[in-house]
Amino acid sequence: MAERPPNPLTEPLEEREPVGEDCGPGTDESAAADETQDLTASVRRPFDWARLFVWVVLPGVAFLLVVAAAFLKWQDATVRGSEALGNQALQAARQGTVALLSYKPDTVERDLTAARDLLTRNFRDSYTKLTDDVVIPGAKQQRISAVAQVPAAATVSANGKHAVVLVFVNQATVIGDGTPTDTASTVRLKLDKVGNKWLISEFEPI
Repeated sequence: MAERPPNPLTEPLEEREPVGEDCGPGTDESAAADETQDLTASVRRPFDWARLFVWVVLPGVAFLLVVAAAFLKWQDATVRGSEALGNQALQAARQGTVALLSYKPDTVERDLTAARDLLTRNFRDSYTKLTDDVVIPGAKQQRISAVAQVPAAATVSANGKHAVVLVFVNQATVIGDGTPTDTASTVRLKLDKVGNKWLISEFEPI
């Protein structure tokens, strides 16, 4: 007798693997691979140097330039201020030297008394004693006249309160009707700022 073909309604079908479905362990491995690729892509993303330059480098450079400009301005103002003080002290030293060493026999007392206004209190006392005891009597008795000139002077140091100036002096002295005698000397002057004026506090020939 011929074999009967299987009846699909009564006979169980063989188990078949579903088509188009991924239900095995390969699914997790694929997802992990995708995450690894995303992480690698993010790590290898090029650094934005332009943004760093705009937001960090440029402001830093601008700040340094502002600081440098402020320092240079302050330094220039300091130098200019020091030069101005030195020039004022230098001018006071030149004028004071001429006033202290110049006089005529007929006006010696008035000349040297006026020069005292250019001195500090301590130096004025010693200068007054010298002129009253020696210079004024001698100039009147012997008819002595003196004319001082300052061909050169230089500021050694100067700040807001004190200054030191070197002065080169040429002094021509005449006794009576005699021939003038020229004397060259160098004097170191110390000056103090009193109010708005530079006054001589020390007069030392060197």
